Amino acid sequence: MRDLDETDLEILQALMDDARRPWAEIAETVDLSPPAVSDRVDRLQELGVLRRFTLDLDRSKLRDGVPVLVTVEPARGAVDDLRASFRAADAVEHLFTTAEQDLICYARIHEGDVPRWLSRTVDDESVDDYGVTLLTEGEWTPTVGGTGFALTCAECGNRVTSEGTTARIGGEIRQFCCPSCEGRFEARYERLDEAASAERGTDAGDDPPD
Repeated sequence: MRDLDETDLEILQALMDDARRPWAEIAETVDLSPPAVSDRVDRLQELGVLRRFTLDLDRSKLRDGVPVLVTVEPARGAVDDLRASFRAADAVEHLFTTAEQDLICYARIHEGDVPRWLSRTVDDESVDDYGVTLLTEGEWTPTVGGTGFALTCAECGNRVTSEGTTARIGGEIRQFCCPSCEGRFEARYERLDEAASAERGTDAGDDPPD
């Protein structure tokens, strides 16, 4: 197992700049062959670093809506429900959670009527307070800084270094900081899988109702 190297980061940055960029063009930039770039992209997808290629739309060209930042202070115990509601809302384009567990939405609200939009989107009792900032424009310029893509152990959460291991467990590629963590994770997974299989077998063997 190895950390992402500079070539991996250069490939990621190239894809973030333009996800449609041909492998041959990226290969020239990183001094690899196109098949080698393709292999690296496949590996990044298996590791979960690169999850999908998306279409970045300028929604202002497609529909009306006033761009705003809405900062919401959730009621006690309502953070998860609010987060799910905002994720499902068409108007919300970006959603953030602060260290204080407040939620910040970047959204395009029809006619800028945030109170009406909130009342239609979430349960009023789940919001203690909220604030609105009107935006004139926005720009997103992501970067793949050298420490931004450190892989973490699926068992203990520590950083995976060159001494780590990689294993396919449950049909997914997982990374571990050491063989011990891999063994603990795999043993627990097998126990849970056996218990689930036994439960399915018990359900299948139940007598049908009269």
